[in-house]
Amino acid sequence: MTIRTPPPELAPDRLSSLLERFRVRAQLHHAGALCGITHFDAAEGHAYLHVLRRGQLEVSHPAARGRTQRLRFTEPTLLLYPVPFTHRFHNPPVDGSDFTCARLRFDGGASHPLARALGPFITLPLDKVPGLAATLELLFAETDQVRCGHRLLADRLFEVVVIQLLRWLLDQPAQIGRPVGLIAGLSDPQLSRALVAMHDAPGQAWNLDRMAARAGMSRTVFAARFREVVGQTPAAYLTAWRMALAQSRLSEGASLKQLADELGYGSAAALSRAFSGTVGVSAKEWLAARGVDG
Repeated sequence: MTIRTPPPELAPDRLSSLLERFRVRAQLHHAGALCGITHFDAAEGHAYLHVLRRGQLEVSHPAARGRTQRLRFTEPTLLLYPVPFTHRFHNPPVDGSDFTCARLRFDGGASHPLARALGPFITLPLDKVPGLAATLELLFAETDQVRCGHRLLADRLFEVVVIQLLRWLLDQPAQIGRPVGLIAGLSDPQLSRALVAMHDAPGQAWNLDRMAARAGMSRTVFAARFREVVGQTPAAYLTAWRMALAQSRLSEGASLKQLADELGYGSAAALSRAFSGTVGVSAKEWLAARGVDG
């Protein structure tokens, strides 16, 4: 009699559910040299991904902790600003450094789950992220010359760069300098299974026992570990995730009645109470503040 060993359980896909529901969209902003001082104002409402290809760069952050913070780079570097954050590039006044840059739009803005978890900015050398060189080679080929469809293709390649960076950060959470939060939770082999399950199926009846079972942990250990790593109780995180989805879907025209079952609430009234309790205003008021007729 042959005893077959079951195949090992595959690691959960920690990004797809998040990025399918809350997309990151890129738009080519600049390709070529930047000379002197270039100002990127948070008031304009843009997130950015900058690729320093050649040359040296000094970056200043006037709003960082109430004082101007300066960083200097002398090698090819990736600079990601997931949320609007004022920054200035200081380059030589004549022969500037070479950049390829994109504006980013995180669905939900600063409330995008990953944008909120990443912090104001991330910088790292281009050679840090495995596989990034091949994508950048294609990106630079599209931005170095004008051909039909080059902007559209460059936009998509920038989005690939963002996904590759996020994937790498989930395996290198210390790079963002935030030991507590969603990135830390998704980087934990056990907690990530519970988080991905909630992301995949937010409408299921997720009590503490079911979450802990997904993580392969006891109820008590799971609850303590989750709060320590993610910074919220499991129930609070689940509610916040459901409300983020509700906000996204409401802005697309869905009704509370439609969303109640999708998000695990017995009625539109129950979802409405949860929305008001979490967001601080009713769904109708929230939509009106955004110029949407509820």
